[in-house]
Amino acid sequence: MNQAPTYLKSKSHYEILDGLRGVASILVVIFHVFETYSGDRFHQIINHGYLAVDFFFLLSGFVVAYAYDDRWDQMTQWDFYKRRLIRLQPMVIAGTLIGALLFYFQTGAAFPLIAATPVWKMLLVMLVGFTMLPLLPSMDIRGWQETHPLNGAAWSLFYEYIANILYAVLIRRFSKTLLTIFVILSACLLIHFLVWGPQGDVIGGWSIDKTQVNIGLTRLLYPFFAGVLLMRVGKLIHIKNAFAVCSFLIIVFLAVPRIGGPDHLWMNGIYEAFVIIVIFPLIVSIGAGGTLVSKTSVKVCKFLGAISYPLYITHYPLMYLHIAWVSNNKIPMAQGLLAGLGLAIIAVAIAWVSLRFYDEPVREWLRKRFLVKKVG
Repeated sequence: MNQAPTYLKSKSHYEILDGLRGVASILVVIFHVFETYSGDRFHQIINHGYLAVDFFFLLSGFVVAYAYDDRWDQMTQWDFYKRRLIRLQPMVIAGTLIGALLFYFQTGAAFPLIAATPVWKMLLVMLVGFTMLPLLPSMDIRGWQETHPLNGAAWSLFYEYIANILYAVLIRRFSKTLLTIFVILSACLLIHFLVWGPQGDVIGGWSIDKTQVNIGLTRLLYPFFAGVLLMRVGKLIHIKNAFAVCSFLIIVFLAVPRIGGPDHLWMNGIYEAFVIIVIFPLIVSIGAGGTLVSKTSVKVCKFLGAISYPLYITHYPLMYLHIAWVSNNKIPMAQGLLAGLGLAIIAVAIAWVSLRFYDEPVREWLRKRFLVKKVG
């Protein structure tokens, strides 16, 4: 029997964009460490760190359009779904398994339902988590009403899958003009929510109720499909030191303190709308148009890109541990921050080990099993 490839070879990567994904992932982890001590959304350190999710959506839209826009005459929708599942799903399972292993070590006042959750129910939630199907609040086992209570960060992957389905079924067929109209309408929806909505921010999306689903879809539609549009338009910006410039911009705009306070929510809403609608596409345009000139910078970007997704999808069970420890022992930030940053380092190590010894081998096996057809 001969094996004839029926899969599409991967295109060359935008290495700077890979590196920027890693920078944003590390910022998410640090943001979550500080969030444990913040008290509320108005006093968080690295206050806009949650906008990294919106940046990920835009990057994903850009990369998906780059990888597949010109290949639909070579594959079916099911081929596309298989490729995306093989790329994303193994680490979803790994993150859920880590969450299950650490679940009962997170018992405390911060997570009131854990102590009363029987093992069978936790295992059932784990199995559902493997599928990425969202749980209803009635199946909550933590007390936060998350769609994925063993690994809260997986909520954004659920919306990532929705975006991929929308792209494959409908949006890929849009002309540039129609896609531009769609993106503009999505931007208007985002602005309306941020400036005139009840929060002045895009925090949310991780529960199945009317409010949270609205937040999740509002966060998804503009950045993901703006990324698709940016790729199709192809207006890239070419400057020197693009990776350093873009990394600096990401750090600065995500670290800006809350603007306006509880009495002027619209001020922060305007800021976040500006960052998501203007700054993030600018960063991606610069990153995609830039080049790496040194071997060191290439290695750094490759490493950051490689660990970015494993880090994002496996770190949050460690954050649950940190939250429970701080809550149960009334640990002040001055005392507990070192432990939290230690967990961040451990999270990076887990991401690398998961990538090297699990994700890459499993994806290679799945590629050969499901994307290569035996003939002859």
